[in-house]
Amino acid sequence: MGIFSSIKSAIFGGDDEEKKPSGAGASAGAAVGAAAAASAKPTAVSEVDVAASLDAKPGADKLNWRTSIVDLMKLLGLDPSFANRKELAGELGDTDYSGTAEENIWLHKKTMQELAKNGGKVPAEFLD
Repeated sequence: MGIFSSIKSAIFGGDDEEKKPSGAGASAGAAVGAAAAASAKPTAVSEVDVAASLDAKPGADKLNWRTSIVDLMKLLGLDPSFANRKELAGELGDTDYSGTAEENIWLHKKTMQELAKNGGKVPAEFLD
């Protein structure tokens, strides 16, 4: 799993959480439940309020996650090391990441834009 996938899972919830409802019932019922869960999955993801989810995490009031990629990663329990930020930058299209302040600002903004593209409700301040 890549760094962006880890970020997305930490905010939206992991695949295990999404699959729990489909595990109930007999095999025929489970198949129907799985089909219903699969069709409902995009709706559930689109309802995730990214800012509210992050603000609700313990320690959010002590970290500047709204502008800092390092603090965002810390809040999500991810290692914000240069190596991991470089990997994230590569996943999001910057193959020449060197860790400058400007690149970190871009990385934070791009991460928020990708969360929005993947069904997150992201405040407009993160998208411009």
